Amino acid sequence: MVQGTTSDAGKSTLVAGLCRVLARRGMNVAPFKPQNMALNSAVTPCGGEIGRAQALQAIAAKVELSTDFNPILLKPNSDTGAQVIIHGRSISNMEAAKYHDYKKVAMQAVLQSHQRLESQFEVVLVEGAGSPAEINLRENDIANMGFACEVNCPVIIIADIDKGGVFAHLVGTLALLSEAEQALVKGFVINRFRGDISLLQSGLDWLEQYTGKPVVGVLPYLHSLNLDAEDAVTLDNHVTDSMLSISVLLVPHISNHTDFDSLRLHPNVDLRYVRHGEQIAATDLIIIPGSKNVIGDLAFIQNESWQGEIIRHLRFGGKVLGICGGLQMLGKAIYDPSGIESSQKEIQGLNLADFTTTLMHSKTLTQITGECLLGKTPIAISGYEIHCGVSEGDALANPFIRFTAHPNGISHDGFISEDRQIAGTYLHGLFDSPDAAKTILDWASDGRLQAPAFDLVTHREQQLERLADSCEQYLDMDKILALMLNNEIE
Repeated sequence: MVQGTTSDAGKSTLVAGLCRVLARRGMNVAPFKPQNMALNSAVTPCGGEIGRAQALQAIAAKVELSTDFNPILLKPNSDTGAQVIIHGRSISNMEAAKYHDYKKVAMQAVLQSHQRLESQFEVVLVEGAGSPAEINLRENDIANMGFACEVNCPVIIIADIDKGGVFAHLVGTLALLSEAEQALVKGFVINRFRGDISLLQSGLDWLEQYTGKPVVGVLPYLHSLNLDAEDAVTLDNHVTDSMLSISVLLVPHISNHTDFDSLRLHPNVDLRYVRHGEQIAATDLIIIPGSKNVIGDLAFIQNESWQGEIIRHLRFGGKVLGICGGLQMLGKAIYDPSGIESSQKEIQGLNLADFTTTLMHSKTLTQITGECLLGKTPIAISGYEIHCGVSEGDALANPFIRFTAHPNGISHDGFISEDRQIAGTYLHGLFDSPDAAKTILDWASDGRLQAPAFDLVTHREQQLERLADSCEQYLDMDKILALMLNNEIE
């Protein structure tokens, strides 16, 4: 198990790197995160929902996605509440205090998944969440040491030296663990090191002598490493040779912003996020992204006065694209009679298309293929759906996508406005298909963007191989393998 001294210490990345190292060595390996809190998620082939980081780790391990890789997923829809997803399916919304009491039940789901993975895989690489030294969260913990103690799982703790205070982070984290928990910690990894390693050696020697735990590796700072983010938004790219400018509205509960990774990495696309208090600058395309609280985020857009700026943008010939929750916001109204996402029962939409949306208890979770109808000829497109809304209205008669096959028997999705300035779709990952992405970018740029679309799949593979190479070079893999297979470092 990889635990971290802080959030963003490098747990997800280290597990992904180790998954690829072991897969390259012919080992059958599975990633596992008992509990994840994130708004970036992925859909498994069986129609379940897991955290995006575990999907990336599964790709690194070269195994098919499974809901057992992330049995508990929490998707925040307010500052104190979240949708609780167990084994890929939403069970309810819970406030933090109620979920804290529910953890005893959640632990059983965690252990069931872990047991299944242990029976199917040679190695299970576990990722912790946040820090194991959060004193207020230790009771009923299922994400860090609570899980490790339950299954007697050896632990490596990773810390980010780039933030400073790495020795205090590691020693302090260890000191705040119980004796039984400390015994499970078998070593440390220091992440994101820059400079001459010889200048760090005296500190490493001290750390090993003081704690009695070995440092099993010092990973360098990998500049421009671009992998799917677990949750935090990777902001603007600021390209110098821009042929197309895109503005994404950064709403408070933005979900699946990995939709925009291929745009952020495109050498000829200037992708910018419009933040709280900012105006929407002159741009070619405005994207309204997915949302975990679509009514709350639509109210945010209206309060920011972005609605009037969107209308002005359209008046000057600009394009607008809504994705999932963003699609729903483009319509005349959104209804939430059962309080699926918020206490507000309804809200007037941006009124840019003739349809309404009603949020339902049942959530659509599918991987789909179809044809994008935005260009002159239909272009193959693939992606996934994660939404609990049903949209109905005349605008949907001119769809964005025609499905080749849909598990729910649906023939089409989304809409394209009559003047072809506005489009919307429930499909996530729509820019990951290079041909479809090029069609959408050609539409947005009125044909100015002649460069091919960015191939995110190939790029991801290159980045995973680069990460694995770094792990091979800078980690003591013999010690780590001994720990994995024998529960002790030789």
